[in-house]
Amino acid sequence: MDKNSRREQSTGDLRMEIARSRDRLTSDLRDFRRDVDIPRRIKRSFQTQTGAWITAAVVVGALLIVLPARKKLIQVEAKGPWRGKKTKEGILQAGFALGALRFAATLLKPMVVQFVTRKMRGYMSDGYAPKPKSRAMI
Repeated sequence: MDKNSRREQSTGDLRMEIARSRDRLTSDLRDFRRDVDIPRRIKRSFQTQTGAWITAAVVVGALLIVLPARKKLIQVEAKGPWRGKKTKEGILQAGFALGALRFAATLLKPMVVQFVTRKMRGYMSDGYAPKPKSRAMI
């Protein structure tokens, strides 16, 4: 029955119906795109409900600040006769090692600077290799 009614319609009527369905499809697609556009919806929501957004941001910020501060500090004491003696000896040895390293660094600094300078001059030359010094130039 539907085929017979289509045959009876004129081509002008069919074209009008096709145009209406295209317009309906275009408006439906436009509405769908508007509904799916999340950044635009958030922006519009912020513009209409600014106070709620700012309040929510302050609450989230306060929660982020407060929650990590609620952790408990657990202290474990070492048991045994070596508790105080070993700790003092370890600190003394670490201090001695740091002092020795500082003294060694002070003594070795000129040699390290000279070595690095010599290597950098070699890399900066044309052949990327250090040029040997001739005895005539010295």
